[in-house]
Amino acid sequence: MRSSQEIVQAGRQVFPAPDFSSNGAMAAAVVEDSCAFGSTKYFLLCGLGGFLSCGITHTMVTPLDLVKCRLQVDQAKYKNVVHGFKITMKEDGFKGLAKGWAPTFLGYAAQGMCKFGLYEVFKVHYSEMIGEENSYVYRTALYLAASASAEFFADVALSPMESCKSPYPNSTRICKHFERSNTENSPI
Repeated sequence: MRSSQEIVQAGRQVFPAPDFSSNGAMAAAVVEDSCAFGSTKYFLLCGLGGFLSCGITHTMVTPLDLVKCRLQVDQAKYKNVVHGFKITMKEDGFKGLAKGWAPTFLGYAAQGMCKFGLYEVFKVHYSEMIGEENSYVYRTALYLAASASAEFFADVALSPMESCKSPYPNSTRICKHFERSNTENSPI
């Protein structure tokens, strides 16, 4: 059996290339990249991808997070997740399920932007620091260091919004009850 390289060198065409010239409706594939690897535009696009993907996906899960937090705080009232959804819809309506969506979106969008964008920045930066050959040989360690560095800044970006959203899942009444029961049992 001959290798594909031998077949190409012999000039034989095993699979003929498709002819797209006859159909004017088909678009030609663009061969060049949308931006150069390691360019500012590249890093910004990676950050934008993280901003959108993390912000949107975490915001979509906000109702579940809200019910989960209420279930943890008041198990007598919210017996399970489905029951928690029913009670929240009954008391607060559909809008009640969206409590805390804005800080969730902003916080996780900032985290995603830092995580995706800075990962690429650190990967290129660390690679330049240790050289091309070492970057290949120690690529796993390089990727781990880049992701850990990016995650540090991503979590710093998320923290302020997490503290803003914490009052939303639980009503003031539940929070005051929880604080009062903790101080009553406190040895101080």
